[in-house]
Amino acid sequence: MRRIIVYIATSADGFIARKDGGVDWLDRPRPKGSYGMSEFFASVDTILWGRKTWDEGQARGGGPMSRTLKNYVFTHHPPATAPKGVEYVTEPIPDFARRLRAQPGKDIWIMGGGGIIASFVDAGAVDDFIIHVIPTFIGEGIPLMAPARRTIKLTLASSKAYEDGVVRLHYTPI
Repeated sequence: MRRIIVYIATSADGFIARKDGGVDWLDRPRPKGSYGMSEFFASVDTILWGRKTWDEGQARGGGPMSRTLKNYVFTHHPPATAPKGVEYVTEPIPDFARRLRAQPGKDIWIMGGGGIIASFVDAGAVDDFIIHVIPTFIGEGIPLMAPARRTIKLTLASSKAYEDGVVRLHYTPI
């Protein structure tokens, strides 16, 4: 069965972006292999986006990955038309996740933001969290998951420290 994976970077204090959506703190030299991103990209064929993250990504010019993979954008107010390769989703997440997992294909990447990640977590629809912790504090911003009272127990599947101080943590929910 296809796995739904949160694959993301956070600041050392747990934020995925500044309050204004800025990710300037991610602009840094990357080691050879770019933290295994090529291998991860090859393992997925679908990206799940929250509407704000999608809009921010498109405003920044999108990227090759968002044009070559199937994109689902979650929104309460979908536009009348969607760009090629994009489907706007208003369906309840448990139903959508069940339907998507049943289709043939590779794994599924939740790109972000914190609201869509939280919604999938709350629906019990996340199989893996692969979090690259960047050795930078940004003080305030958008948290990895939208705030709510929840406890999600995790087990550490693996960890890897890179020479530049980035640490990759791979967790699975218990």
